[in-house]
Amino acid sequence: MVLVLVSPKTDEDGSSGYKIMGFFPDFLRGRPIPSGMDLSGVIVDSNDTEYSNGDQVYGFMSLGLCKTTKQGTLSEYVRLPTTHFVRRPPTVTPLEAAGIGTVALTAYTAIVELAQVEAEQTVFIYGASSSVGLAAIRIAKSLDAKVVASASGRNETLVRSVGADEFIDYTIQPIHEILITNPPSPKFSVIFDAVGLADPSLYTHSPAYLAPNGIFVSNGPFPKDASGPELWNLVRTIVAISTPQWLGGVPRRWTVVNDIYSKAKLDATQVLAAQGRHYVLVWVGIKVDRTMSGSLNLPIDTVLDFKDVIEGYEKQMSKRARGKIVVRIDSSI
Repeated sequence: MVLVLVSPKTDEDGSSGYKIMGFFPDFLRGRPIPSGMDLSGVIVDSNDTEYSNGDQVYGFMSLGLCKTTKQGTLSEYVRLPTTHFVRRPPTVTPLEAAGIGTVALTAYTAIVELAQVEAEQTVFIYGASSSVGLAAIRIAKSLDAKVVASASGRNETLVRSVGADEFIDYTIQPIHEILITNPPSPKFSVIFDAVGLADPSLYTHSPAYLAPNGIFVSNGPFPKDASGPELWNLVRTIVAISTPQWLGGVPRRWTVVNDIYSKAKLDATQVLAAQGRHYVLVWVGIKVDRTMSGSLNLPIDTVLDFKDVIEGYEKQMSKRARGKIVVRIDSSI
């Protein structure tokens, strides 16, 4: 284990952090409840590893590690195994690096490992303005796929700025109704629900807009709260994904993002070269030789000092963040 002095950390919008604190009962989540999963910082005790004191790093704490060690990244120091962080490239600032970990690993797992997106395929991303959604757009575009993104209308500029080819405002009417009325041609190869809807409608109606050999990837499902309607939606989703086709189930493949934590994937998030505004990115053995205008890092919505962390959670829970919410443990950063 290595001791890391945390500089900035992020509140992961759309991730499991505050949802776990607010949804699961005490006997399941345990106390104290560690807060925070992503971080960037500096090593202060390398503990005879390949790292040195003073190394600038970024990484994550998995849910399992948070629970067993009773640690979270919303603290001045954390002890981490070397599998949970990598050195921060000099072209990436501490604030930018704080938003890479869990979000990039989730998006990579969904787009590359599960969906196995290929060039010229069309990928539909629901919840595209979430941090996971924005990262998924970047990764899909780096693989030369076409991206159709859905978010609220006020976030259209943000979503297009990271590479989305087409945009659908899901506040106009339920997204599955929009897609049924205006089906894509050809149908989507991949649907990625980046927010983890409990409502199964996008999946149950997917034969109208998802290709027969396509795949529906969910970053959930996760109820918004413990209310009756949300729990009923979760039950409907479980039934929908569990019912075989021969009993009338949805004739489309469904899978969920899991097992995102991997040293190899974390290594893959490092920017290997940066010259001006052009970058080369390597994703676990898939070298993407393409230029991308602007930063590869995710937009930052808000930067807060440690004393204002409650404000960060309030904004996160409002679903109005446009990018990452970063908390500076060290206000000098």
